[in-house]
Amino acid sequence: MRFSERFGYKQARDSIQLESVDEALLNSLWSLLKVSIWDDISYSHGGYTISRDSNPQIYSLCEKLWLNYFKYPLDTLSHRWNEVQSQLRDYFFGCSWYEVYDFIEFCSQNYGKYQFRDRFPEICNKILEREMSAYRFVGGQIAQITEREQLEEIDKAISNNEEAVRLHLERSLQLLSDRNNPDYRNSIKESISAIESLVSIITGKKETLGQLIKILDKQIALHPALKTAFSSLYGFTSDENGIRHALLEQSRITFDDAKFFLVVCSAFSNYVLSKVEVSG
Repeated sequence: MRFSERFGYKQARDSIQLESVDEALLNSLWSLLKVSIWDDISYSHGGYTISRDSNPQIYSLCEKLWLNYFKYPLDTLSHRWNEVQSQLRDYFFGCSWYEVYDFIEFCSQNYGKYQFRDRFPEICNKILEREMSAYRFVGGQIAQITEREQLEEIDKAISNNEEAVRLHLERSLQLLSDRNNPDYRNSIKESISAIESLVSIITGKKETLGQLIKILDKQIALHPALKTAFSSLYGFTSDENGIRHALLEQSRITFDDAKFFLVVCSAFSNYVLSKVEVSG
């Protein structure tokens, strides 16, 4: 793992693949297609061929790809599997990032193997999460789960804060986006610690975040709903079954949980700083 990845010195939009597919993700998705579809090809009629009689499920998928996806003339679909696979591979590794998702989604919806439509998206989602993609299969279609505005909030919070706060946010992002060993539990702790540091700096007090929020409210008049919401979030992480206690097992905390806290804490930080700037 590179220095920038170990220590989080990357922007959120670079850590989470929003409008890009890097080499690791591209290779992983192709490998998934290989083991889930292409390797189903069987030797018949003296070779690896596809037709309605030999390897009919793969032939049916390729026929749909030619007819409805590529919109090629059907008489250009070869019966020699090595030629077809080569064409598919050249397309996959040469297309735009969004066409990669188009292709994955189309194959998922049109391959007729038993239980394939249930199993393939589940496995694919594990790869997308591991490689920090901003997209997942949801209800049979690939959907965006991370918005540009969320990443901009994180980047803004990291850029605008003092070092003590910035280091917590950078660490939270690094733990979230570690592709080899993500630590969602401690990512959430770092997000909350960033807000503790921020409010402590602003108020000049050293208290728990719950108490600091009350002091901050007196200084900058937080919106009541926002004050209540953030106090509740802090309470969730601090009670006897919360994130900060070993009773909550790591396996129960997901990427979405950690991302939510990082986005919310970043947005809260940006909001507080703007209020302090106005009141000051």
